[in-house]
Amino acid sequence: MMRISMSLPKNLLKEFDEVLQDRGYNSRSKGIRDALKDYILRYQWMREMEGERTGTIAVIFEYHYTGVLEYLADIQHEFRKQIKAVMRMDMGEKYCQEVIVVKGDVQDIRNLTEKIKRLKGVEHVKLTSTTSENPP
Repeated sequence: MMRISMSLPKNLLKEFDEVLQDRGYNSRSKGIRDALKDYILRYQWMREMEGERTGTIAVIFEYHYTGVLEYLADIQHEFRKQIKAVMRMDMGEKYCQEVIVVKGDVQDIRNLTEKIKRLKGVEHVKLTSTTSENPP
């Protein structure tokens, strides 16, 4: 096994440790390994999707972060063929959440999701989708 070093915001580490305690973990390293495995599996699942999809992209971002609203608007304009609706709500003084309803080729939806994830000021992005042809 390899050892690594990482820097984390104090509150993120505190929250992670609380989750580990709630889940009965005895080792922070084991928790980090499991979290990384989950992250990789979700990414691989997203990469394996094909065809036409319908879904939502949930985005949480810092409202006052310089340029984030403009960059989100530019990205949404770029993907206007795939975006069917957008809803935004305040989450207090610092954060907003957007829910973006999408429909189109999964590769385009994936590209949209990845562009949003790379924006500074964006704290969290989650894509949820299903096939467009025969939803469950």
